[in-house]
Amino acid sequence: MRLLAPGFAGLAALLRWSLVFATALMLGLIFLQVVMRYVFASVPPWSEEVAMLAFSWCTMGGLALGVREGFHVRLTLLTDRLPARAGVAWEVGVNLLTAFLGGYLAWSGLRFLDFTAGSTSAAMEYPIELLNGMAPVCGVLVCVFALERIILPPPPPAELAEA
Repeated sequence: MRLLAPGFAGLAALLRWSLVFATALMLGLIFLQVVMRYVFASVPPWSEEVAMLAFSWCTMGGLALGVREGFHVRLTLLTDRLPARAGVAWEVGVNLLTAFLGGYLAWSGLRFLDFTAGSTSAAMEYPIELLNGMAPVCGVLVCVFALERIILPPPPPAELAEA
């Protein structure tokens, strides 16, 4: 199973860099919109749609990366009081539920993608599948990263390792 670790790490690195790029693109386009609006009184019609695509990817990709890196919000009131074995079982259960929800997002995203197939965006008229396809991709990534946390559990946080 440890042979899978480099593949997961590579996928996470690719996702992380795509999020950095999407964030930079989104912020650059928002800056362009502000300058064009207040300096030239004319905003390019495509900039808002591209910024929305970048924002959508930041949201969906960030969700998947959050599952992998464990930087989501969580309550530990119950898990801190559980014995070690029960805590491990709890984590596996939470990750199985997360994988299920990721699979459901992928499935329902594919259904929505099928429902909206052939549509185009308002200003640029790009295929709307670019936007709506992010949900199934995110769902698959959430599922993969949740299963990774079961197969290759992350090390305990530093404050727990020292105790």
